[in-house]
Amino acid sequence: MIDLRSDTVTKPDDEMREAAAGAAVGDDVYGEDPTVNELEDRAAEAVGKEAALFVPTGTMGNQVAARVHTDRGQEAVVERESHVYKWELGGFAQHSGLQLRPVDGGSRGVPTGEQVRGAYVAEDVHRPGTGLLSLENTHNSKGGVAIDPERIGAAAAAARDLGVPVHLDGARVFNAATALDVSVTEITDHVDSVMFCLSKGLGAPIGSMLAGSEAFVEEARRTRKLFGGGMRQVGVVAGPGLRALENVSDLATDHENARALAEGIADVEGLSVQEPETNIVLADVSGTGLEPDHVLDRLEDRGVRATPFGPGTVRFCTHRDVDREDVERAVEGVSGALA
Repeated sequence: MIDLRSDTVTKPDDEMREAAAGAAVGDDVYGEDPTVNELEDRAAEAVGKEAALFVPTGTMGNQVAARVHTDRGQEAVVERESHVYKWELGGFAQHSGLQLRPVDGGSRGVPTGEQVRGAYVAEDVHRPGTGLLSLENTHNSKGGVAIDPERIGAAAAAARDLGVPVHLDGARVFNAATALDVSVTEITDHVDSVMFCLSKGLGAPIGSMLAGSEAFVEEARRTRKLFGGGMRQVGVVAGPGLRALENVSDLATDHENARALAEGIADVEGLSVQEPETNIVLADVSGTGLEPDHVLDRLEDRGVRATPFGPGTVRFCTHRDVDREDVERAVEGVSGALA
C-alpha cells in the first residue's frame, strides 16, 4: 500500500529511533530536559527568532499563539480557507474567546495589505478591536502553494501599522522556502510568531515548534501548561525532532515526486490535476462521474491511499517514505482504478 494521504504518516527512521533511545532527559516543565532545550534553541535559530517552545502538535502551537497574542473578545483576521479557520475545531473561539473575521486570500491564500486594513476593527466602546492576523504558508487548502516573502510581508506590514500582531501557521514553511529557493527567515522575519511542524515533511514521529520573542515564548510556556501540553521527560521525542531539522534538504525530493505524480495522472480521463508547487497534489475528480469517496475506494483496491479534500477533490501528498518507484506504482494504480 502506497500511503499518500498526508506527510504525517511517515515512520521514524533508524536514526530517529536511536536518537529517541539515547536521548538525555529531564523534567521539561522544570526546564530540565537537555534534549528539549537544545531542540528549542536550534529551532529558534532556524527561523530567526529569539526563542522557541516544543509543543505536541501544530494545532496546539497555533492555539497557544492566539491565546498569547490576544485578549478575549477581540477579532482575529484569518484567511477563509486557512487551517486555523477550517480544521481546528473553532479553537480560536473555544480557547481564546476570539471572534473570527475571514477574508478571501484568492488563489494564493494570503490577504493583501488592503484587505488587512479593510478587515481591521478599531477598539471602541462598542467593538472589541482586532487582536491578531493569522497567515499560513504553505497554504494547505490551496494545494500547498508556496507564498513568497513579499506577499507575507505586505500583509504583515499592514497589520503592524495598525498595531496588530501577526502569527504564521508555518506547518510546512520549510517546504515553502525550499520551493521558492529562499532562506526560511526571509519568510519568518515578517511575523511576530511562527509555528512549524517536525512531524510532516521533516519526518519526526511527533511534535511542532512555536517561535517568537523571549517574552512571547515565556508566556506561551505558561499557556502550553494551561492547555495540557506541559509534558515531562520529553527528550525521547525531542531527540527525533533534532534529527528532523537535518531533513530540510530532502524536501526538494518530495516536491520532485509530487510533480512526477501530477504529470503521471494528468492524462487519466476525468481528472483535472493542479500543478503542485510543493508536496501536495490536488485532483478534481468531478469528471469521473464519481464522488471522492468512491474514487478513494477504487484507489485503495489498487494499493493507493489518498484523502478527500472538499467537493469533488482528492489530495495526494508525497513524503520521505515515498520514493520515485512508489510514485510510478501510484500512477499505475490511479490509472487502473479510473480506467
